[in-house]
Amino acid sequence: MNDSDMSPDDEEASAVVRAVARQLKLWRESAGLTQAEFGAAIGYGEELVSSVERGRRIPRPEYLEAADRVLNAGGRVAAMTRDLAEVRYPKKVRDVRRLEVEAVQICSYNNSVVDGLLQTEDYARAVFCSRRPPFTDEELERQLTARLARQEIIDSATAKPLFSFVLCEATLRRPIGGRVVMRAQLERLLDVARLPNVDLQVLPLTSEENSGLGGLFRLLKLKDGTAVGLSEAPLVSRVFCGPKETTVLDVRYGIIRAQALTPRESLTFIEQLRGET
Repeated sequence: MNDSDMSPDDEEASAVVRAVARQLKLWRESAGLTQAEFGAAIGYGEELVSSVERGRRIPRPEYLEAADRVLNAGGRVAAMTRDLAEVRYPKKVRDVRRLEVEAVQICSYNNSVVDGLLQTEDYARAVFCSRRPPFTDEELERQLTARLARQEIIDSATAKPLFSFVLCEATLRRPIGGRVVMRAQLERLLDVARLPNVDLQVLPLTSEENSGLGGLFRLLKLKDGTAVGLSEAPLVSRVFCGPKETTVLDVRYGIIRAQALTPRESLTFIEQLRGET
């Protein structure tokens, strides 16, 4: 079972997991089963059952489904899968995802890797595997699952925000994951760039002007008319909500877009790179 360890400083997730843990323990005790007997019945070890009931591990859907059958819970235990779905992801990812859902426009500039909303699974895995010190296997899978889940905002059939992505040419030439992975990533970019609510632009390395040398950032314009800026650096993620800061990012992003190739030119550019890969 590939469960994730709980982060001790994630109060929201901890509260949900503790509540689920209490319910699981009550159901088991009501059935008159010890942890060892229950674990054997559902196909998991006693140590894992103990960790789940103490709120130290997040039970996966398979665990809850097996528990529901053994406890004859009629779907009431399995239903807790919904309660755990969101908290399975890291807090930072949950917070960003909530903002994205409230956004009417999402603007992103990246000069290191392809934006997470656009990454293929293999490319994202390669990005996470490059981290030092490395993630544990469990945390790697947790981060990867969370990143791919965020992409539903683009792939969803429901109403979508407008997207504007500017990628530095370096992100397209850096062969993260190898040639095959990078070719598939370029094909993914071409597919997304053809969506009617997406503008994707490339800032070429030959450009003498680059107002994005300060690093990657995102700007989310929300339904209530406000804006939120996000930036990341090693070990630090920052959120900007004040009008002064978000206005600066808005102006900077507009300049970067003007310095980049047009969306049509960018499509042609990416197609050429794919041919070279």
